[in-house]
Amino acid sequence: MITVKTKDYVLELKNKSAEELNGELVSAKKELFNLRFQNATNQLNNTARIKEVRRNIARIQTVITQKQKEM
Repeated sequence: MITVKTKDYVLELKNKSAEELNGELVSAKKELFNLRFQNATNQLNNTARIKEVRRNIARIQTVITQKQKEM
């Protein structure tokens, strides 16, 4: 089941340009790297955040692919 928050996030992504999406993707990947690093050093309190960021990366990549197919 997709929550309202997720739908809003996807709509927000669809309204962004390709450059903005690529920037969002880079920052999400950096965040994921930092979360994994914190998890490895036992400094991460909220491990569910890793799963959330991974899904956000997949959502961003899906929107990028959709936009490329439209062209």
